[in-house]
Amino acid sequence: MLALPAMSDLLRHPLWQADSLGSPLPNNDFGVSVSLPLWSHVIGYEEGDQDIISKFRSGYPRFCCPPAVSALFAQAEKELGAPGERAIVFPRLSHAQRCLEFIARDGFSGRALEWRDQKLGVALFPADAYVNARRFWRFCGEVVSTRQATHVLGQTTGNVTEEAGKTASATIRQRLADLAGQQPEDVFLFPSGMAANFAVHRMLTSLFPGRKTVQLDFPYVDVLKLQETFGSGVYFLPMSQESEYGQLQILLSGEKIAGLFCEAPSNPLLRCVDLPRLLAIRSETQPQVPLIVDDTVSTAVNADACRVADVVTSSLTKSFSGAGDVLAGSVILNRASPHHAAFSSFLKQHADHELWCEDAVALEQNSRDFVSRVETMSRNALALAEYLAAHPKVECVWHASQQGGPGYESIRREGGSYGCLFSFLLKDAATTSPPFYDELRVCKGPSLGTDFTLVCPYTLLAHYTELDWAESCGVPRHLIRVSAGLEETADLIARFEEALNYV
Repeated sequence: MLALPAMSDLLRHPLWQADSLGSPLPNNDFGVSVSLPLWSHVIGYEEGDQDIISKFRSGYPRFCCPPAVSALFAQAEKELGAPGERAIVFPRLSHAQRCLEFIARDGFSGRALEWRDQKLGVALFPADAYVNARRFWRFCGEVVSTRQATHVLGQTTGNVTEEAGKTASATIRQRLADLAGQQPEDVFLFPSGMAANFAVHRMLTSLFPGRKTVQLDFPYVDVLKLQETFGSGVYFLPMSQESEYGQLQILLSGEKIAGLFCEAPSNPLLRCVDLPRLLAIRSETQPQVPLIVDDTVSTAVNADACRVADVVTSSLTKSFSGAGDVLAGSVILNRASPHHAAFSSFLKQHADHELWCEDAVALEQNSRDFVSRVETMSRNALALAEYLAAHPKVECVWHASQQGGPGYESIRREGGSYGCLFSFLLKDAATTSPPFYDELRVCKGPSLGTDFTLVCPYTLLAHYTELDWAESCGVPRHLIRVSAGLEETADLIARFEEALNYV
């Protein structure tokens, strides 16, 4: 078996070679990423090559159930299932009930039960409905964590109490509130970033029934798919052309909208909607429509999204945690929003999950140096992006310092930077990208915001079945996304320079 380095050694000794395929990143039972060290591994994974997938010992939890979670599903099926039934386990009964409502759209019925002392929710349904049910698991993010699964299965060695988890959650809420300039009661925690987005979407479509949402700019893949799949639908404006601001004005003038969604900056193009212009259009057309801004990439360290947003969402899995070994998300309500009272009431009534106690304790510990880590990762990302932008073998670089524009600058804090993320495209990318990627001596796999640098061919991973559509929105199929870590800047640049020598 491959000998894995200690997590701290991933900065100096990353898992980048072929024999690391399928290894967790970081190298423990809770790593949320998986090593895909070769370009061919990415293609094979997307095409369902079992020679590659069979080597996975980890995977991003919403897409690829960790072993302990899969074992929990199997145990629920064994204890509760009838012949021909499959099971998915959720943190709460309400989540399982929502899963059954989702599969009922396609004519499937099932049962939702409360299970074990932890009062988990179990959705039981015909085996033919399993693919649909897993789509719900992926898009809605209301997932059981690996730590919780191991505890329920009796495999845990930890002794974290429920009270310790509540204390850690309270500390996390206070930490986020202080950064955002809000109050702890305005911060809501969820088992993933997508669960946070799903809660906001349910809130908007419940309080404003029958109305569609609007997605501005090219977003992280499942944020758009969530809006396409649930509620009354979505208008998608990539905002790659000046004329789309006029389209937005016409849209808001003619139809009531449940909410406007955007990222600041966006993933993977690091753009930002011109927020001052957006606010002016909203003021002229539909002043009460809520604006939801995701600050996962920038983080509250670099940007103050509450200057413009009614609601701020974030994946705490990413830079807030840094370690890459816990899944979590947050919703922060802006007390200055005219919707604050209604939104707060809805979430207090329907945001039906706290973090599992062991996850809360891990996240609280991980995030103690959040500010200093973000500052270092932001510096590394900027230095590496500037190096690549000047390199003769690089076609294009996307970084929020260039692509963020007036929208990002309007929320950037004094002295704030741009976050850990950037993307780039090599010249003659179809030919040059695979050898560059294969020889790059950093960890390679999905996710971002980890303490160690993490690179992936983002478009292939996120949009493999819709590459032409992604390119029509300005996202090249051979785009490479970089999440800069805490490595020494000169060492990190040297690794990229070395890989470029193979192109």
